[in-house]
Amino acid sequence: MASGQQELAPGHWVFAYGSLMWDPQVPVAESIIARLEDYSRSFCLRSIQHRGTRELPGLVLGLDPCVGAQCSGVALRVEAAHWPDALAMIRHREMVTAAYEERAVPVTLADGRRVTALTYVMRRDHWQYAGDMSAPEQATIIAAAQGGRGANAEYLFNTVAHLDQLGLPDAGMADLAERVRAILTERARDPVPCRTPGAAASPEPAAERPPSRGVPIPRPA
Repeated sequence: MASGQQELAPGHWVFAYGSLMWDPQVPVAESIIARLEDYSRSFCLRSIQHRGTRELPGLVLGLDPCVGAQCSGVALRVEAAHWPDALAMIRHREMVTAAYEERAVPVTLADGRRVTALTYVMRRDHWQYAGDMSAPEQATIIAAAQGGRGANAEYLFNTVAHLDQLGLPDAGMADLAERVRAILTERARDPVPCRTPGAAASPEPAAERPPSRGVPIPRPA
């Protein structure tokens, strides 16, 4: 096969760059390291369900279009017989609020094959887009948020750990994880507020205080 030729492997491909890498929840026939050009992976999506709530959104990963950038992840191949159900499950998981756009993109596999894969790209016109935050701002949000699938910090730590296991370390994400750990450590050290010995007790609510001396207590007629 000539270099750069599209590989028509049986089945269908999905390019995973976040939790789909280690928790696809669909039957996978083949899993291989892959590279996607002109996109960057970042915490650019406000999560209001899986890792946050509407009241306290978290941050999860999205693909942000960026000319000249590269994103390394995992290409997952699903057999044709399983594809309809697998695609429905992935869409149910990824398209909760339509913040992602589903795209077919060309990816290069670690063995040199080039395939077309589905992936999920952040929509910059969506209200959940958060691509303009600094690392300290991201860390503060991630350290505090919780969603239906657990703590936002856990999502970050899992991503960093799995990227390291795959031989795809991400220095920026590792730095973010250290910032979040520092916040959580500091929070754990904060003392629980308590009453200082000798401090005056809080006044009783007016409805519960007895009348002052000298003020006659009304008697029933």
